[in-house]
Amino acid sequence: MTTTQDTERDPFPETAPTTVVGASTGSIGVVGWEPGKRPAEEKNTQRLLPIFLGLMVAMLLAALDQTIFSTALPTIVGDLDGVHQMQWVITGYILASTVMMPVYGKIGDQVGRKPVLLVAIALFMLGSAISGMATDIDWMIGGRVVQGLGGGGLMILSQTVIADIVPPRDRGRYMGLIGGVFALASVAGPLLGGWLTTGPGWRWAFWINIPLGLIAFGLFAFLLKLPRPQNQVKVDFAGMITLGAATVALILAATWGGSDYAWDSWQILSLFAAVVVLSVVFVLIERKAAQPVLPLSLFRSRSFVLTMSAGLFMGIAMFGALGYMPTYLQMVHGATATESGLLMIPMMGSMLITSIVTGQIVSRTGRYKIFPLVGMVIIGVALVLLSQLSVDLPVWRVCLALGVLGLGLGMTMQILVLIVQNVFSPAMVGTATAGNNFFRQVGATLGSAVVGSLFASRLMDLLEQRMPAGTMSGAGGSDASAGFTPELVHTLPGQIQSIVVDAYNDALIPIYLWLVPFVAVGAILMFFVPETTLRTSNRITPEDTASAEKEPAPQR
Repeated sequence: MTTTQDTERDPFPETAPTTVVGASTGSIGVVGWEPGKRPAEEKNTQRLLPIFLGLMVAMLLAALDQTIFSTALPTIVGDLDGVHQMQWVITGYILASTVMMPVYGKIGDQVGRKPVLLVAIALFMLGSAISGMATDIDWMIGGRVVQGLGGGGLMILSQTVIADIVPPRDRGRYMGLIGGVFALASVAGPLLGGWLTTGPGWRWAFWINIPLGLIAFGLFAFLLKLPRPQNQVKVDFAGMITLGAATVALILAATWGGSDYAWDSWQILSLFAAVVVLSVVFVLIERKAAQPVLPLSLFRSRSFVLTMSAGLFMGIAMFGALGYMPTYLQMVHGATATESGLLMIPMMGSMLITSIVTGQIVSRTGRYKIFPLVGMVIIGVALVLLSQLSVDLPVWRVCLALGVLGLGLGMTMQILVLIVQNVFSPAMVGTATAGNNFFRQVGATLGSAVVGSLFASRLMDLLEQRMPAGTMSGAGGSDASAGFTPELVHTLPGQIQSIVVDAYNDALIPIYLWLVPFVAVGAILMFFVPETTLRTSNRITPEDTASAEKEPAPQR
């Protein structure tokens, strides 16, 4: 039996025999080979292409939806009379996808990726249809939640399928291309969202997901063939429910605190108390569960804990910064929905280039730690640049700051996933990947919720302070901004328009500086991540399967 110490030195020895996964059943993809001896590498690459095409479509489906939606959001909430609930339209999706990530990761390890991925795509399309038919803001939020239930699976399962079929040393270039998909979506989405909003209508921002989803569903249904695990499935329902409840309570406290309720109100204090109690109960459940949804043994890996924590802080800053940028460009700089998409091109271009180049360098050299460390420092610089924006500054200053932000994101996002996948066995890689992404998404959800809550609260306070006497009460009191759309704002009388634009700028921009400490903490944590050798094999052995629930070896 392999000891913890032996596994820690080299969990997958490079001298081990080459293993082709599913060769006897016609499965596509080779997950292991002897380093320096790859006679079938070109053939294997050709066999991977249809799978990788499907993975890119699935990732594009989730990423494109987010960027299309962010551009159309100001018009959507204006038409549905829901600016006061704008943060929930964003937070609802992220919250649902976050809760589902560990579920998808664990079930994918137990029953195989393919069936779970098909379910995720179907849920995503269902949520898109519900949102496309929304007639009020509550209906819209409900549709976004259903979308999130599927969207969490699209992200996690696509990453774990890559881990199933590509060794860590070669995975960098593939993960770089996945990062390129996000970069492409960051500009194609806003452009498409702008065109749909000003053309056929914002509802098509959701209907467009149906044909894309059908394409992804077909590619995976007919082309993706992976061996199914033979483990006995024991679903950790108690752990899943408890973890989901704790996450929801935390996000509700972050969203309502300081806006709907005071931070020291009984409602917010009760929610925080529920988070503590549910977290303790979750730990007790996971200690006894036969197949825990989030094994506590994950936290014995130094690499997992540090990258998970750094990802959480980065998620707070990243999603807090990007969630409201299209709204800012449309409201403050008078950009149309399409133009706000074009103004995101600098971020897309820099993120695309750095993501692909970083992946290639990692695969060639095997060194990776420096990239997320430097990337987080660059993200912090970008947030400082964003915090200096004002109504009077030219729009190129916004583009410059976004370009710097893209540089940092391209060097960071996919490498964090690679670090975690490298230190866990294939039988547990789905659970580990999901756990890492779960905490990053918790940060993203907190970032979106807190920034959205602060932004909305500050905006209403500034409007009430600056509007002429009687204007706000005549327009409906604190809900006066609920009907503001970018088009309406720029048709207002000069004085009123100036007040609204200045209020948007002054409500949002200072928050970017408040996000810098989170990135700084993430960079400090990354400094202590041990840089282990990237494995050049990715074998699935009976020992891996048997030890799936055992303690993973921490890396030193």
